Amino acid sequence: MVQNQLILSLPQGIVTATSLGLEEFAAHRSPGSGKYFQGRSILVDLALENNKPAFEYLDEGGWRDAHRDSVAALEKTGAGNRTKTALSNNAFSCTPIDAWKSIHLVKTGGELLEMESTGEPFRFRDGVCVDGMTPDDIAQAAGLERPPHRRPRLYMIFSPIEIVVLSNLTPAEYVWYATHREGKKMRQVAFTELRGNPGVHLAALNILDTARAELTANLKKKTKSIVIGDAFNRVPISAWIGYDREAHGGIYVGNATSSYLWRFPEKIPRLWERAY
Repeated sequence: MVQNQLILSLPQGIVTATSLGLEEFAAHRSPGSGKYFQGRSILVDLALENNKPAFEYLDEGGWRDAHRDSVAALEKTGAGNRTKTALSNNAFSCTPIDAWKSIHLVKTGGELLEMESTGEPFRFRDGVCVDGMTPDDIAQAAGLERPPHRRPRLYMIFSPIEIVVLSNLTPAEYVWYATHREGKKMRQVAFTELRGNPGVHLAALNILDTARAELTANLKKKTKSIVIGDAFNRVPISAWIGYDREAHGGIYVGNATSSYLWRFPEKIPRLWERAY
């Protein structure tokens, strides 16, 4: 019997039905497979029940029927197709996070690394975001404990857009702020924290140094954008905080009500580590 899966690919924001299994699906999308995919990705296995999504997609205003399109794609793979696109764009923001069964980091050649869930998400207090809030105000509004010391952190957001920012907010505070701030609100956000020097020149060093000095001098400032555009494939995964468990970190995902974290496994396979 064909074992179907419904896979959300990030940062591309695509949902694909497949009968291949995760490992073969990752290889199917790798360069040299006859396809023309390039670069790394994150594959999210979504919950199914009776060969249909075991969840409801978030409302998108009726411009498409995401549930119907996913069912149709799963029927195609159940009938013999290896893969069938269900949602070709903007799938991250309409797929509820509690439908995520597992997360795998995929390198360019299709090598998989499963991330570990840290368990139940943190549930935010029902606070309100207003202009002029300080980082400590955001912590209070979200129901978070204020950190004893603040410092500029470097975040790489990869969904729903790719952007690198410096921020005086903790990861959970950033989730709350990104999903509440007027004018720049994200329905959901996925990102990682980078080491202070990620090992690549994402921006001119004077821009990064000037921004870091600005946030260090003014701990009430919340964020400063550094790079907009393709960063996910340029930053080595070893530069993600939490890669070797030296600090708390990994893949942060959240929405207006909750913040989730998937961390790296305690032991990363040598073959995966050496893959590009």
